Amino acid sequence: MMGYELDAATVFTCLALFNNLISPLNSFPWVINGLIDAIISTKRLSRYLSCFEHEVAKEHTGPKQSNNEDNDVAIFVHDASCIWSSSDEKQLDIVLDHVNLFIPKGLLVAVVGEVGSGKSSLLNMILGEMKLINGAIHVNGSIAYVPQVPWILSGTIRDNILFGRSYDAMRYSEVLHACSMDFDILRMAGGDMAHVGEKGVNLSGGQRARLALARAIYHGAYIYILDDILSAVDAHVAFSILHTAILGPLMKQRTCILCTHNLQAITAADIVVVMDKGHVKFVGNPTSLSCPTSFAFSSIDELNASSIAHTERRKPTISTDPLCLVDSDSDIMCGGGGAQEIVELERREEGRVEVMVYKKYAAFSGWIITVVIGVSAIMMQASRNGNDVWLSYWVDSTGSNQKSYSTACYLVILSAICLANSFLTLVRSFSFAYGGLRAAVKVHDQLLKNLTIAPISFFDQTPSGRILNRLSSDLYTIDDSLPFILNILLANFIGLLGVVVVLSYVQVLFLFLLLPFWFIYSRLQFYYRSTSRELRRLDSVSRSPIYASFTESMDGSSTIRAFMSKDLFLTRFFQNMMVYQRTSYSEATASLWLSLRLQWLAAFIISFIAVMAVIGSHGYLHINIGTPGLVGLALSYAAPIVSSLGSFLSSFTETEKEMVSMERVLQYMDIPQEELIEGRRVNQSWPSQGEINFQNVTLKYMPALPPALRGVTFAIAGGTQVGIIGRTGAGKSSILNALFRLYPICGGRIVVDGIDTSDVSLRDLRERFSVVPQAPFLFEGSLRTNLDPLCVYDDIEIWKVLEKCHLKEEVEAAGGLDMDVKGFGAPFSVGQRQLLCLVRALLKSSKILCLDECTASVDTPTASKLHKVIKDECQGTTVIAIAHRISTVLDMDNILIFDQGILVEQGHPYDLVEDESSLFSSFAKASNM
Repeated sequence: MMGYELDAATVFTCLALFNNLISPLNSFPWVINGLIDAIISTKRLSRYLSCFEHEVAKEHTGPKQSNNEDNDVAIFVHDASCIWSSSDEKQLDIVLDHVNLFIPKGLLVAVVGEVGSGKSSLLNMILGEMKLINGAIHVNGSIAYVPQVPWILSGTIRDNILFGRSYDAMRYSEVLHACSMDFDILRMAGGDMAHVGEKGVNLSGGQRARLALARAIYHGAYIYILDDILSAVDAHVAFSILHTAILGPLMKQRTCILCTHNLQAITAADIVVVMDKGHVKFVGNPTSLSCPTSFAFSSIDELNASSIAHTERRKPTISTDPLCLVDSDSDIMCGGGGAQEIVELERREEGRVEVMVYKKYAAFSGWIITVVIGVSAIMMQASRNGNDVWLSYWVDSTGSNQKSYSTACYLVILSAICLANSFLTLVRSFSFAYGGLRAAVKVHDQLLKNLTIAPISFFDQTPSGRILNRLSSDLYTIDDSLPFILNILLANFIGLLGVVVVLSYVQVLFLFLLLPFWFIYSRLQFYYRSTSRELRRLDSVSRSPIYASFTESMDGSSTIRAFMSKDLFLTRFFQNMMVYQRTSYSEATASLWLSLRLQWLAAFIISFIAVMAVIGSHGYLHINIGTPGLVGLALSYAAPIVSSLGSFLSSFTETEKEMVSMERVLQYMDIPQEELIEGRRVNQSWPSQGEINFQNVTLKYMPALPPALRGVTFAIAGGTQVGIIGRTGAGKSSILNALFRLYPICGGRIVVDGIDTSDVSLRDLRERFSVVPQAPFLFEGSLRTNLDPLCVYDDIEIWKVLEKCHLKEEVEAAGGLDMDVKGFGAPFSVGQRQLLCLVRALLKSSKILCLDECTASVDTPTASKLHKVIKDECQGTTVIAIAHRISTVLDMDNILIFDQGILVEQGHPYDLVEDESSLFSSFAKASNM
């Protein structure tokens, strides 16, 4: 058309060059995506690295020996004002304001105050966990810290206590006895080498608190900071811990700062610090407290009545009966057998990825979309090959001067083929994008749904690191990497098929060459596939400990910093990283091994085609190698066969490796599910009376564990209030677990208002009951959605209940119902979170209300007021309350006392108190009642 001759050299050189542009152009959108991700990640990392750096409270550095006054000071705080590090300093959201505190060495300091008064914040300020905006803090000596929510490592009892320190058998034994842990360990299978689940899931709350205290005492620090550890245990255990541990010889001449509501601990203290709305309101000895100043007791008479009968602080008289030194907190997984190793090794498949996994992914994408993708890809490759063949035919006709068609006809046909190829490319691309997005959304939703309705036992046995691994790394692979590599695999397979067809059409001898090379390639891919697939599985499994270690370290960051154990956890983290790096390095090495061998084979193939072309063109062999156009076409297809064969084999093996993530996600889609809907549909008024009957109920948490409940039978009349008490493993929390069907009972039945709860759908059953857990939990979001997630109640009703629970002023000050609740329930204290959970339960107005030590973290007067609110507001409601404070169950209608899964006593509390032989009477005496 332009007057130039179209020869084979020009056409196919240009064709080869244009073919080289295909791969970069296809990859360009992914490069842009990667660049955007990199920019976003860089900004996020920059914000994180620019955050407030934690600063350890300055150690007092006065003259070493010349100033005796300095040497006698443990903690000195001068005019300190603090905010949380996440707060905006410009807004001056001051938590502690102008605090002045002087604590000499070797004293017991009790920190008291109302809920949300700043007690825990004061301890965190001393630890250096808060941002100091004014004043100075000096700490003289090493610190051991026990937080209000005990932080437990996933490991053995001994690992938790030693915390990286060397084992001293004598001190270890003394610490166990002082913390009343020796008898618990005797009951555990494996003793102190028994494995503790993540966050101490198979220990009771009291055991977790005492284990954290044992770690602190074994550490042998000069300053002990204990945040409300006595609230998690019963009165008799608290009495023992106070005298053998806190006031005992192991902490002699040590400074102890104890945040507490325990009256005996307050009266035993050398100094009492009263907090009020972020200010230190009073500092002095307990006898100097005036009634309006004290927030820990309702009257001075109550304080005086709780005084400990001793004159020498470090020489108490304590009961040595081990049965009396076991607390009565929740009994999950104890069942009389103590802590068991319940975490199994992570499951890892072996061998090739099953075809079922590919079918599942195709089903999530949609079978119609899958077919459209396949057909469009085949037709697209056919049009591309047809374009090249038509071009070679045009070149041959031009070279022989025997044109069958006009130039315009050649161009029209070529343009039509190009348009068809472009259209099919668009169809394939959009179909792939839609299918990949659809699969990613459906897989995510299905996985999240399955995890949401998984039984509690699954989470007891599965570390959070494994779940996070699937929800992060594996889902990211399914969202991003898997569609990308599948697209490449399909393109490489169809493209390679087109190359084989064209080369076979040009030179039939290529088919004979193909057979041995196919055998060689199949052997290569067999070795590489099996190796790389297993390495990818190891890679995925090795990520879980990294996630678990990181999550665990973040949860216990304040404890780790207080104990100065950062090196220990960094070493553990790097060990996990090294395991992961070994698998990643092996995977990269295997990929290089394959790449080298593919290049050797590809070089041989190109050499063979070129030699055959030269030989045939000079007539050395009587072989028809075709026209110049076809030879040029063959060489232009043979040149990139190196990358085509390598890319196909690499993408094939890479797809199988990426499918490991789909395989792992499908494992969690097959976990047992709670049947929320299946069961008998009950009317809206059920339960109308609130009558509860346990009939010979037996409950096991795991088949290998002994029963947590053993043939328990009792009846609770509708509208009555019942307290449940007992020792560790007694079966208290198991009653609630059985009632809510969190764990299936293996014998007997539970009847509520004449209906067997096993016949009622789980959704109806749990919807009709209310519960306030011991470990309060608030979701991120507005306070309103936390209190009223279904948007059933108006603001007036919510404010009324908040006022009854003594939270109205705090909520108004924090921003009202629309305030944002952040992670871990911030900015509310643990006690305030418990009260908010109580507000949520009271709003629901269920006929059955279950309270699992809902006032453990609040001061005594507030607890008394709340129990009065519960008694007044829950008239006609059946209330089941698990309690440590005996005073909170004295005004209830009935008491159930459990021991080792058996109901041993029941009756009216005052009748049981008068019976000196009853267990309840012994509990009451331990509480100085």
